[in-house]
Amino acid sequence: MSKIKVNEIEKASGSGITVPTGTSFTVADGIAASSLTGTVAQANIADQAINEAKLQISNAPTNGHFLSAQSGNTGGLTWAEAGGGMNTLLSTTNISNAAQVDIEANIDSTYSKYYFKLSKLFCATDNAYLLGRVKLAGSGNYQTDNGYEYVNTDTRTNGTTFDNGSAHDTGTDRFLIQNNNGQGNASTESFDFDIWLSNPADTAIHKFVWGLGQGWRSEHAMCQHRFFGSYKNSTSAIVGFRFYMNTGNITSGTIQLYGVV
Repeated sequence: MSKIKVNEIEKASGSGITVPTGTSFTVADGIAASSLTGTVAQANIADQAINEAKLQISNAPTNGHFLSAQSGNTGGLTWAEAGGGMNTLLSTTNISNAAQVDIEANIDSTYSKYYFKLSKLFCATDNAYLLGRVKLAGSGNYQTDNGYEYVNTDTRTNGTTFDNGSAHDTGTDRFLIQNNNGQGNASTESFDFDIWLSNPADTAIHKFVWGLGQGWRSEHAMCQHRFFGSYKNSTSAIVGFRFYMNTGNITSGTIQLYGVV
């Protein structure tokens, strides 16, 4: 084997240096990308010569997310929230004999709409019903003045009309979330509710809250509740929501808070 030692190869004529067909040209230690100048018009590289690339992915994946390229052409990937009405779980509260349940963490300007998922709640006192109050930014307390306005209707299987009960008020000290016909407290009589709060951080408008729920009445009739309302005495940001029964504790259940994407 012969060796030619040179510092630079220069073409004698024409547009380039040609390696004849059937002849290999090997660079033993590779060529650093930083040492390349000019442009490569076309290169044919054997598949086996390409090493597997490792994708650098930041943070951990969560439900409802997809891989997205990071900004700035860094080459890395990150998990991004999916659009199209996905919900992002923000907190889970497990209830055990609570006189009231306050959900305050994560209610801010991150989302324009928040969703409370009340699952498998039980009340300690028969014929009780669910109420709600809001906490305003800077107040330090839940509002107990007559600034709540609401409408509530229910439909039950032992009734004679579609809307068997209705209630409304234009100035009271709490939301009536469950109609006051009464929730049962037997071991088989739980209730669920889906409640939405819109634009809690907006300080220019009165915020809306509304919901739909199902439960068993004290005489064990199946019942559906529909509710909507607003706190109208202030446009301050809402930073907390309190759930409680009109009498007795909430024995058990789960409340999950979601941000609506």
